[in-house]
Amino acid sequence: MTIADSQPFIRPDGKEKVTGAGRYTADLNLTGQLYAKFRYADHSHARILSIDTAPAAALPGVFAVLTWRDVPAVLYGGYVQDRRLFAKEKVRWEGDVVAAVAARTPEIAAEAAGLIEIQYEVLPAQIDFEANAAAEAPLIHEQWAEYEADESVGLAGNILGHSSVVKGDADAAMAKAAIVVKSRYVADASQGAPIEPRAISAEWHGDKVTIWSSTQVPFAARSGVAHALDIAESQVRIIVPLLGGGFGSKCDFHFEAHIAALARATQRPVKLVFSRREEFLAPDHRREGMIIELETGTDPAGRLLARRGRLVLDKGAYCGEGGFFAQMAAMHACGPYKIDTINIDSYLNYSNSQPSGSVRAPTAPQACWALEQHMDEVATAVGIDPVELRRLNIIEEGDVGPTGQIFEAIGAKETLTAALEMIGYGQELPDDEAIGVACGWWPSFGSASGAYVKLNSDGSGTIITGAMESGTGAVMGLPLLAAQTLGMKPEDFSILYQDTDAGPWDMGSSGSQTTFNNGRAVIAAATEVRSKLLDMAAEELEAHRDDLVLAEGAVRVKGSPESHVTIAHLAGTGEPILGKGSGVVPDSPEVDASTCVGRLGLESFLAPQLMTQAVRVKIDRATGVVQVLEVAAAHDSGVIVNKIGADGQVYGGVLMGIGQALTEATVFDEEGRQRNPDLLHYKLQTASDAPEIQIRWIEIDTPNAGPNGSKGVGEPPSVPTPGAVGNAVAKLVGRHVDRLPMTAERVWNTLDAARAGTP
Repeated sequence: MTIADSQPFIRPDGKEKVTGAGRYTADLNLTGQLYAKFRYADHSHARILSIDTAPAAALPGVFAVLTWRDVPAVLYGGYVQDRRLFAKEKVRWEGDVVAAVAARTPEIAAEAAGLIEIQYEVLPAQIDFEANAAAEAPLIHEQWAEYEADESVGLAGNILGHSSVVKGDADAAMAKAAIVVKSRYVADASQGAPIEPRAISAEWHGDKVTIWSSTQVPFAARSGVAHALDIAESQVRIIVPLLGGGFGSKCDFHFEAHIAALARATQRPVKLVFSRREEFLAPDHRREGMIIELETGTDPAGRLLARRGRLVLDKGAYCGEGGFFAQMAAMHACGPYKIDTINIDSYLNYSNSQPSGSVRAPTAPQACWALEQHMDEVATAVGIDPVELRRLNIIEEGDVGPTGQIFEAIGAKETLTAALEMIGYGQELPDDEAIGVACGWWPSFGSASGAYVKLNSDGSGTIITGAMESGTGAVMGLPLLAAQTLGMKPEDFSILYQDTDAGPWDMGSSGSQTTFNNGRAVIAAATEVRSKLLDMAAEELEAHRDDLVLAEGAVRVKGSPESHVTIAHLAGTGEPILGKGSGVVPDSPEVDASTCVGRLGLESFLAPQLMTQAVRVKIDRATGVVQVLEVAAAHDSGVIVNKIGADGQVYGGVLMGIGQALTEATVFDEEGRQRNPDLLHYKLQTASDAPEIQIRWIEIDTPNAGPNGSKGVGEPPSVPTPGAVGNAVAKLVGRHVDRLPMTAERVWNTLDAARAGTP
C-alpha cells in the first residue's frame, strides 16, 4: 500500500487557517514599532536630477527618511546584477523605490513620502519590448556592460538574455516538408495576485536583524539582505509566519532589506504592509508578456519533421531571479513532442515596465497556449483530428528530446488517453459547445535541501526543516514520509519550519520542488532515527536487528507480538534520538546542447512532469463570452504521496489557468503605468466561475524522482489550461484567437473577422 492509499491526511495548519486563529505577517506587532512607506518613481523612465528629503524629515512623527545615500552602493540581481535598493541615477519603471520613510503611524509615513521633492529629466518610456532589441533603440541600462552577469545569459544592450534550442538542420528539413504551418501569438502580462498583500517587519538586536516576512524563499531573502546591506548572513534571521499564498510572486528578495535599513536607522522595529494597489504595482514579479512565432513542417501523415520559432519575452526593468526565462520558454515552444529538427531562438528584453518574475510555471502557460493552438492549426493543415496529431507525436519512453535527452519512464501518452476518456471526447455537443485539448510538460528541479527529525520523550516526533509552506501543503505532507519510515502516524509529528536560524538551507517554495527535494531529506533523517531505534531496541529486547520491525509506535520482534518496546519508552531514556539528512540530489539527464546558446541548466527536464487537459466550453456568439463548463485533467506527477493535497493543487491550478486564458491581464498605458492595479479591474476567477474538474493521476515510478517515485504537482496544472480553452474556442469561432487573454471582446472580434473572411 502506498501513502496515497491510506486515510486522507488532514494538514496540521488547516484548522488555524480556516478558523482565523492563524497569525500572518501583517498580524504581528512589535513593541515600539514604526511604520514604513515607500516613495515610488513618479515616471516610468527618467533621470533623477535631485532628491530633497528635508520636508519629509521635518514632519513631526517621522524617524527616518532613506535614499541611495543611506545604504551600501551595492548592485544585486539574479543572473544579472542590475539593481539598487533605491534608485540613484535613473528610475526605470513606476515601481522603482526612490526613498523610504519610517514614522510613528502609517498616515504620517504616507504623508512624509509625498513630501519628498524629486526633480526628474523625463525620458521616453520604452514599453515596446520587441522594438527595444533594435540596435538603434536607446539603452534602458546605459552601464549594462559593467554589470556583473552570468556570461551564459547573453546580456547585450536591451537584450537581457538570449537562449536557443538547436537540433539538426531545421531549415533543410523544412524545405523538404510536405506541409508547413506558420503562426504568431501574443500573450499579455498578468499578475500572481495573492490574496495576502506582502508584509515585512524588522528589528535589530545589536548587530543582528530579525525579519518577519511574507516571502516564499526565506533563505534567498537572507542572502539578499546580507548582500544589499553588506553584512554577514549570520547577522540576518528570516522568519515566515503563515503565508497567505504567493503563486511565485513572493519569490526572490527585495523589500526585506529596505525595512531592515529603516529599522537600523531608527533603532526601532519597523513594519511595512502593502496596500492592494501596491501589491499590484511594486513587486518585481508578474507574468511576462510574450510574442511567440512558430513554424512547423510535417510529412503527409502529420509526423513532425521540423520546427522553427522566435520568442520575445518582456522582462521589464530588471533581471531579478528570472534570467533563465528565455531558455525555459524555448523548451516549452518545443513541447512534449518528438521533432526531428529544431531551431528556436528566445529573447528576454528589458522594458520600462514592471519586472517579470516567477509566477506559477513561469513562461509555460503562454508558450504552451501558443504551441497547442499551433498544433491544432497543423492538424487542420494535415487533415487529421488534433488528438491524432498529438497521439502520433507525443513523447514516450526511449524517445529523444529537443536537446538529446533520452526520456525514461513517462506517461505522456497515457495522460492524453485518460483526459479524452474523462471528457468524453467525440461526443455530440450543442452547436455552442466544443472540447479543446492541450498537452504540456514541466521539469522537476533538483536542489540541495536538509532536515532534522527528532523524537520527544512522549514518543512524538518533530521535523525541523528549511522548507517553505506557501499554501500547497507540501511541507504539511512531510509527516507522511517520516511516519512511513518510522512506523508511526503522521499525526505524531509536529513541524518546525520557516525560520532560517532553525532549519537547514532550502531553495524555498518555488519550482514545485519541496516534496521532490525536502521529502528526500526528511526520509534520510528519519532513516537515521530508525537505525538508532533499532540499535536501542535490539539491546533492550536481546534480539538481532534484522528480526525487528517498526510499526504502530513500537519496535517489535517479528513473530513475537508480545516482545516489543515502545518508541516512547526508548525516547524517554534520556539519550537524544536525532537524525539529520539531505538526500541525494539526482543528476540532470545527459544531453548534447553544444549547438545551443544561453545554456543555464534547463537544457534537459529532470524527471519531467507530463499532463493533458481537455476542456469543454460554451460560447455566447452575440457577446463573445466564453464559459468553461468542464475540465478533465490527467497528470503524470509520478507516484502521488498525498492525494487530497495533490488534487487541491489541480483544482487551484486549473482555475488559475482559466483566468489566464480568459480574463487576467495587466494593462499598461503608453508610459508603462498599470491601468488596472486593483481587484475590481483585474479580473480574477472566483468560486462561482469554477467548472466541474475531473482528475486522474497516471502514477509511474519515475527514475531519479522524489520520495517513492514522486514528482511535483503545484505548477503543472496551470500549464496546458489556456491552450485547451483556446482550442475549444477556435472550434466554435472558426479560427484561433491570437492574443492572451482571450477576452470576450477579442473572441467577438475574431468571430466577426471569421464571418467576414478577413485576416
